[in-house]
Amino acid sequence: MIVTVTMNPAIDKTVDIDALERGGLNRIHHVELDAGGKGINVSKTIHALGGESIAVGFIAGNSGKIIRGVMDEWKIENDFIEVSGETRTNTKVFEKSGELTELNEPGPIVEEKDVQALLGKLEGYAGEDTLFVLAGSIPKGVSKDIYRRIIELVHEKGAKVLLDADGELFTNALDAGPDIIKPNKVELEQYAGMDYIASEQELLAVAKKMMAKGIQTIAVSMGKSGAMFLQEGYQVKCPGLRVKAHSTVGAGDAMVAALSYSWSKGLSREETVKMCMAVSAGAVTTIGTKPPAREVVDSLLEQVVIEKIR
Repeated sequence: MIVTVTMNPAIDKTVDIDALERGGLNRIHHVELDAGGKGINVSKTIHALGGESIAVGFIAGNSGKIIRGVMDEWKIENDFIEVSGETRTNTKVFEKSGELTELNEPGPIVEEKDVQALLGKLEGYAGEDTLFVLAGSIPKGVSKDIYRRIIELVHEKGAKVLLDADGELFTNALDAGPDIIKPNKVELEQYAGMDYIASEQELLAVAKKMMAKGIQTIAVSMGKSGAMFLQEGYQVKCPGLRVKAHSTVGAGDAMVAALSYSWSKGLSREETVKMCMAVSAGAVTTIGTKPPAREVVDSLLEQVVIEKIR
């Protein structure tokens, strides 16, 4: 069972324009609305791949009702906690040049009683056959050690955790030893205190140190350059696949979904790596944060090249 946790979901509004004119009139050619937030994106992609998950987190107000409605329409099981306020809307402005500008709202303020309700819900789902996906930002009112607390809580029940976060959330959670992590290149550089573009070998060294904290699988996404994958006694890299990109938004979430789906299906290391590369490449061809169709993913699987890192 996969449980995705989205603390700070959103309505993702993607608009297409020619070029952003600051202080002037911008005419929109196309608007796309999606139920979003990292964990929700992961659940949508797992569903598109033919898998199942339960989407959990906080929703608020009319926007929250829309998100629940979308998940029900997709027939994705969900168990959200309703809180006061209004779920945020994140606007993504996509220019013809490929430039992306994101305007993210803060979201509702969550009270401690709501946090406790969520922890109780997650503990109820926890078991040896459960993978929790902890992804994305947190709303106001939630402490930055929340992912660490969740990891410690569900590990006691034998559950596994996949972490996809950055900054303090990421650093705090690492001490609890998540089972799988998916940092991108920049997040790894920031974690290591690198104020420059790190080499592949430097990133590899940082990732190896992380594995000493009990992490079993590390996937490092590197945009057009591809990705690196590490497990005990296994370290490989894959060049990025050549696809016609519409937007890179959601590519990282797609890789998290592929990691989760592969775990649930018991796929081999090589099958998991190929799935990650194909799903993330497929995601950049879609509009907004929509997941790639399974037939697109299957066609891309054949293009994945796995190289050993020496």
